[in-house]
Amino acid sequence: MLPPIPTTLVGSYPQPDWLIDRKRLLESLPPRVRMKELWRVPEPFLSEAQNDATALAIRDLERIDLDIVTDGEIRRESYSNRFATALEGMDIDNPAMVEGRAGRVNAVPRVVGPVRRARPVEVDDLRFLRANTDRQVKITLPGPFTMSQQAKNEAYEDDAGLALDLAAAVNDEIRDLFAAGADVVQIDEPWLQARPEQAREYALPAINRAVEGTRGTTALHTCFGYAHIVRDRPPGYSFLAELNDCAVDQLAIESAQPKLDVQVLRDIESKAIILGVLDLSDHTPETADQVAGRIEAALAFVPPERLQVAPDCGMKYLPREAARAKLRALVEGARRVRERLTGSRAA
Repeated sequence: MLPPIPTTLVGSYPQPDWLIDRKRLLESLPPRVRMKELWRVPEPFLSEAQNDATALAIRDLERIDLDIVTDGEIRRESYSNRFATALEGMDIDNPAMVEGRAGRVNAVPRVVGPVRRARPVEVDDLRFLRANTDRQVKITLPGPFTMSQQAKNEAYEDDAGLALDLAAAVNDEIRDLFAAGADVVQIDEPWLQARPEQAREYALPAINRAVEGTRGTTALHTCFGYAHIVRDRPPGYSFLAELNDCAVDQLAIESAQPKLDVQVLRDIESKAIILGVLDLSDHTPETADQVAGRIEAALAFVPPERLQVAPDCGMKYLPREAARAKLRALVEGARRVRERLTGSRAA
């Protein structure tokens, strides 16, 4: 049983320096194709090294006492490319160069034929996670709208059709992830904020297709991008209230770095909220009181039974000790709020 206001990750946790070339990671945009040169361990031993690093990440999260854990996305070069580049119809050997959401040019897959999932992609990752913890577990996938924006469409009449086929591939994966023991499957859709006009045209049908008929708790994460990559935050979301009508169960949003006016939570009446309360643009850990204050501000607009708390976004660009310290503050801040809620109810 989860406690009130459970704690979780958005997805990623810092990879150890012996596994990943952190200097190269920090100097690069998140890869949309493959970037094998990020790995310090050569291919014959890479899978075993990734397993060991994942087990260490899980132990970290358990010691910190996080309620819902992930595999830290330790095996991934970016949040999206592990899944997207495994799909049929994607040419990753001859990528296109396009401008990303941060205004810099990045290599992306060329869509050269019908997009299909040929095989399970992250199911073994989920099985490893499930076998290594008795806590509730969450695993993440890139969302269909975001993947449609991170590719060069050369095969479909329009991007809406591409997004729907990507959604069907995500749906197949989600079904297998739940069958393998996932408690929560989250789709990541940061590009909803970068391309709100396109999102209004075809994002919701794609998101709904991605989770259609799945049996388990589904979440959607939307944000303004990694703090390491995107420094300037707008004052509010460009595509948020629309998500109240999508078919996912939970909505994960960032609030700490952009100093979001949490009154916007009033617009999300039908979802559980996973609220980002850790600012990842600053490596200095929050105090537990700061975290508690951010949680209590949100409780003015969303009841505790519909609230979870997390970092604003993935933590992969942080130093590991900074990530640990921030998560300790998250757990302690949530504990203090729970105690105050219990005390007030008892009174």
